[in-house]
Amino acid sequence: MQGLVERIAEAREFIRARWDVLPRAGLILGTGLGDLSRRIEAEIEIPYAEVPHFPHSTVRSHAGQLVCGLLEGVPIVAMEGRFHYYEGWSLGQVTFPVRVMRALGADILVTTNAAGGMHPDFELADIVVVDDHIDLMPENPLRGVNDDALGPRFPDMSRPYDTELIAAALAAAREENLPVRTGVLVAVPGPNLETRAEYRMLRMMGADVVSMSTVPEIIVANHAGMRCLAFSIVTDLCDPEHLEPADIERIIAVAGVGGDRLGRLIPRIFRGIRDGSPS
Repeated sequence: MQGLVERIAEAREFIRARWDVLPRAGLILGTGLGDLSRRIEAEIEIPYAEVPHFPHSTVRSHAGQLVCGLLEGVPIVAMEGRFHYYEGWSLGQVTFPVRVMRALGADILVTTNAAGGMHPDFELADIVVVDDHIDLMPENPLRGVNDDALGPRFPDMSRPYDTELIAAALAAAREENLPVRTGVLVAVPGPNLETRAEYRMLRMMGADVVSMSTVPEIIVANHAGMRCLAFSIVTDLCDPEHLEPADIERIIAVAGVGGDRLGRLIPRIFRGIRDGSPS
């Protein structure tokens, strides 16, 4: 089998042959948030199935393609839909696109996800700027022999989310008059949602929102030296004392409302990146 570096290079060259631009950032759009891609001045769209070594998305709310173009004048590579551990992929496969984004030249990663809100003050469609995380995935995407060409054996995770990008997101929210929260994201494998006892446990651990994604990508992005910013949209309320059965259609609809809000916020952040703040 090809090594990871060789697989990354093959995917990178496939994309470069179709879009010969140096991206500044990568953007990952989660469940129900694909409409954010309409804010991108798309120059090319590439289905995942065409990119060497990419998995394919099995989640029906994910379009399953790379969108390459400009967002507020910043060249980006956006994933319209991500991959999940619960779909059967390894975390190495789940995070492979982040490796490719970095190889293409991106040094910033912005991710979004739909999440359950466990903090008692959170409401449906709230935007949460993630400032830390708890990893409860049963696998680590960095497990195995480390290639120093991709990053250090023991990457530091004292600040996995870039403080300047967080500050820029909060400032952009104020400018857009959008209420936002900050909080801790916990990643679980899924695909089932949590029990009341599990929500109590996660809350006691210090988590504010729970998702089945994002943290593996953030780990790999940090390993690769990228600056990270992550947003969760609260799509269901996880109060164990008043827990209702999950309604996936409603979750997707609420994600769309939050996506509209992020559609105002994220372009403003990229405008700041374009203009040099944050640097």
